[in-house]
Amino acid sequence: MARVRMRKVGRYSNEFKITAIRLANLPGTYLQDVAKILDIHPIMLSRWKKEYREGKIIGDPHPEIEKLTEVEAKVSEQSRIRELERALKKAQIENDLLKKTIEFNLEQRRKSSPLLTGIVKITGSGSSAVTTASREADITHGKRGR
Repeated sequence: MARVRMRKVGRYSNEFKITAIRLANLPGTYLQDVAKILDIHPIMLSRWKKEYREGKIIGDPHPEIEKLTEVEAKVSEQSRIRELERALKKAQIENDLLKKTIEFNLEQRRKSSPLLTGIVKITGSGSSAVTTASREADITHGKRGR
């Protein structure tokens, strides 16, 4: 017969729950960051917030909640990291887009330049090349009859 193992269920005091809820409600903080720092699942914290709103969790937060600046600093640091990661990702996408645009424009110029090479004839030897433009080149550049 198979052995059935009992799962260890963590129990948290109402004081801990209310303190976690208050931390999650601080401006500029994300529920996921608070849950990660407190080592609880974000869904559990969401459930606690719902139960607190419904009046199922009653009590006072930790008496020294105002002194929990270390946790607040970690939460704000996590938020700042998340914000910077978003900005970096956006900048990388913009950079890639600009590179592709430049590459596309260069290809378009290369494609259009063979038309000009057929009109302009290069004559000369060595390093000193002399270009002579034909009548077609004058017409295409708007120099009729000059």
